[in-house]
Amino acid sequence: MKFLLAVLFVLLPALAGAQEASPVAAPLDVAARQAYLVDVATGTPIYEKDADTRMPTSSMSKMMTLYLVFDAIRDGKLHMDDELPVSAHARAQEGSRMFLNAGQKVRVEDLIRGVIIQSGNDAAVTLAEDLGSGSESAFAEMMNAKAAELGMTNSHFMNATGLPDPNHYSTAHDLAILALALIRNFPDDYHYFSEKEFTFNNIKQGNRNPLLYRNMDVDGLKTGHTDVGGFGVTASALRNGRRVIAVLNGMDSMQARADESAKLLDYGYREYGLYPIAKAGDVMGKATVWLGHKKDVPVVAAEDAELTLPRSARVHLKAVVTFDQPIAAPVQKGQQVGSLVITAPGMATQEIPLIAASAVGEVGFFHRIFGKLA
Repeated sequence: MKFLLAVLFVLLPALAGAQEASPVAAPLDVAARQAYLVDVATGTPIYEKDADTRMPTSSMSKMMTLYLVFDAIRDGKLHMDDELPVSAHARAQEGSRMFLNAGQKVRVEDLIRGVIIQSGNDAAVTLAEDLGSGSESAFAEMMNAKAAELGMTNSHFMNATGLPDPNHYSTAHDLAILALALIRNFPDDYHYFSEKEFTFNNIKQGNRNPLLYRNMDVDGLKTGHTDVGGFGVTASALRNGRRVIAVLNGMDSMQARADESAKLLDYGYREYGLYPIAKAGDVMGKATVWLGHKKDVPVVAAEDAELTLPRSARVHLKAVVTFDQPIAAPVQKGQQVGSLVITAPGMATQEIPLIAASAVGEVGFFHRIFGKLA
C-alpha cells in the first residue's frame, strides 16, 4: 500500500487574489550586454541575459587573483604581514593603481586592500608575481586551473588584472560562480570587499563599487571597466538573511552601472521569494513497520528543502510526501524510505529523500512465523 500526504503551501490571506495572478515574475530588461542574478541559498537563476556569452571581464578578473591569495593564506603559504617586493613590471602597470614604487616592500594585507578598494593593477601583479614564483604568466595558469576546479567552464585568464587580451574572458554566469566561492570559502576575509576607502602612500581612494554607498545591503564584490568591455560590476547583497549575487557587464557609463545593478538587485528581492519547505530532520510522517520491534518509525527529511520562486507562484507550490508501507524490518537509521516531491509552475520537479529517523529491529523467528500467518 502506498501512503500519500499532500501538503499545499499557501499564504491564505493572499489566496483569493492570487488565484488569478500569473505564476511568473514581471518582465525586466537591464541596460547591460550581459547580466545574471542568482539566489545563493538555492542556486536558482533569477535573471539571465546572455549570461553564458564570453565577455571581457576587466577588473572583475581580480576576484580570481584574490581567490588564489586567500587560498594561499589559508594554506599557510602566504601571511597577511608578509612584505612583498614591488617589481618594475608591477610598477609599470597601466590603469587603476595603488601607486606603488618599484623596489618598495608592501604588506600582503595592504596589497589586498589595494586590489579590492583601489582596484590597483600594480597591487594585483605584485601578489601574482609572488605566488607565481616571479611570473605573472605562471600565475595566470594557476588562475585557469582554479577556474576549472570551480566549474567556470567558459573562462580563461591571461593576466592578474583583467587588462584587455583577446584570450582573456569569462561570462556573467562564471563570475557569479567565482563570487559565490569567495563568499562561501573565505568568510573571514570577505569583509575587505565592503570597505569603502583605503589610504596608501598618503593617497586616499574610495571603493569603486557604487552600491556600497546606497542603502541596499550590498557588501561586495568588484567593479570593472575597459573601453572594449564597458562598465561592469559583480555585486552581492544580504537582505533579511537572503543573499543574492548579480553580475552585469557592458554598460556605457558609471551611472548606468550603478543604476542598472541596483535595479536588478531590487528586482530579485521584490519579484522573487525564498520559501522553506522543510528542514533536515523535520518529521514528515510515520511509516508502519512490518515484523519489527516497533509498529512504526518516524520519517524525516534528509536535507533542507527550499525554493526560490516568483512571489506570484507561491500559492501554486505543492509538496507531497510519498512512501510505501509497511516497511519490512529491519529498518536502518538513515535508510531512505520515501521522497518529498515538490512542484511549482515554471520549475523542474524536485525530490528530497525521506529517511527513517531511527532503527527498528526485526522480531524473532516465532514472531515472524505468527506474523506471516496473521
